[in-house]
Amino acid sequence: MKICPMTEADCEKTGLLMKECFSVPWSVEGLKEMFHTEGYCSFLAKEEEEVIGYVGMKMVLDEADITNVAVLPSHRKKGIAGKLLKEAKKQNLHSIYLEVRASNIAAVTLYEHAGFKEVGQRKNYYDNPREDARLMLWEA
Repeated sequence: MKICPMTEADCEKTGLLMKECFSVPWSVEGLKEMFHTEGYCSFLAKEEEEVIGYVGMKMVLDEADITNVAVLPSHRKKGIAGKLLKEAKKQNLHSIYLEVRASNIAAVTLYEHAGFKEVGQRKNYYDNPREDARLMLWEA
């Protein structure tokens, strides 16, 4: 398994990963748009040419907002998401924010182990199903 920067050529495979991981996934077109919008930065976990994990973020100066973290269900609990978050933190950032479904205890635990702290909530943030988000922050 290797962690590498995502390229536009990876959008189709990353789109398949997102469809498997999210009830409301980003489209392939949305992923491609990142490469034409300043500040987006994404990393993949790959085995051979298979995309097994993804982290994407939008950066402004020394702050970032993680847009998505995803790992194929068959590859979870192997430390892949933690490695992707570690790569995200290497981008000369002072702080990183993210939202996570309030009910996603596994993800909350992952983020807490990665040094994120809950700093607030966003009411009715998610659809399918409608749910609140926990707002979390990591600071260097």
